[in-house]
Amino acid sequence: MNDDLSQLLQADVKEAVAKKHSLAIVGGRSKSFLQSAKSDAELNLSGHRGVLNYEPGELFITARSGTPLAEIEALLADHKQMLASEPPHFSHGTNQATLGGAIACGFSGSRRPFAGSLRDHVLGVKILNGEGELLQFGGQVMKNVAGFDVSRLMVGARGTLGALLEVSLKVMPKAEFEQTLQFECALANAPKRMSDFVRRSLPLTALAWFDGYIFVRLEGTETAINSAYAQIGGEITINSANLWLTLREQTHPFFRRDQALWRLSVPPASDLSIPENEVFIDWQGGLRWWHTDQPAEHVQAIANTQGGYAYLFRSATPVIGALPPEGLLKIHQRLKKSFDPHGIFNPGLIGGSL
Repeated sequence: MNDDLSQLLQADVKEAVAKKHSLAIVGGRSKSFLQSAKSDAELNLSGHRGVLNYEPGELFITARSGTPLAEIEALLADHKQMLASEPPHFSHGTNQATLGGAIACGFSGSRRPFAGSLRDHVLGVKILNGEGELLQFGGQVMKNVAGFDVSRLMVGARGTLGALLEVSLKVMPKAEFEQTLQFECALANAPKRMSDFVRRSLPLTALAWFDGYIFVRLEGTETAINSAYAQIGGEITINSANLWLTLREQTHPFFRRDQALWRLSVPPASDLSIPENEVFIDWQGGLRWWHTDQPAEHVQAIANTQGGYAYLFRSATPVIGALPPEGLLKIHQRLKKSFDPHGIFNPGLIGGSL
């Protein structure tokens, strides 16, 4: 059935090229709050689903892009394994989030600084390019290769370079034990305090700040966690697994405000002078979520002065921040021309220009 669907998808792309129609690539629509492509028709991948290969002993899984993330995570959990980067679903318990959508958006959870980003765990992909050709890159094992890693290039590309059909990912074992400790801390002191935790030999898997507290997640053997607790103390967080889940899925009360939500990626030690009640810090300081009605130019300038960048993540009229006029934009333009020369896939998603 899915092989037939691949051929149908391929035919749809070729027809779009012939008619000079653009296509919006869609899956479970769990991230529909992000900017949508302005297109003539849709290329729906939600029916292209199923796990193709899973080798627990080899720590990899291959699945079709329409496979629900929840299905993949449940299968891995049966073997005491997981997706290392904790990609968010944003589907509010509906199981709509798909593997392809996760890869296309490239979001990673709180584990990212300690286990790597979603991009770091992609081994290979199969895609439909903008000519309707089936292309396969990478494989099912990690290799050090010379040249451009096309598989990882698809992570975060928002479907602008091609339609993902299959993805191979590294997976990792789940830890035996988990414990979260919390420490009262003013926002101004949080970056330095987080850096102090990172410098210690601790089994860290998440480090965040909000509402006047630093939250330190530890995972490993019971002995390792007890040793860490003896070193740093702190107050044990009750129901910590649910805490990190609500932060990952943005169901925590902090994220449910009417104000615009900005996503700022900055060096971990950055002092951004943001009011305490407007910010949530993740990735040991490298990711700042900011609720503000400040003009876009002001928010972007604050991130830029620290060597970072910002874009509007959620609002009444969400948009993706524009790329710089040189450098990155030129690279994206060349890549777009190589993979999608007719510009049919998800037009307008990269800064409104691609």
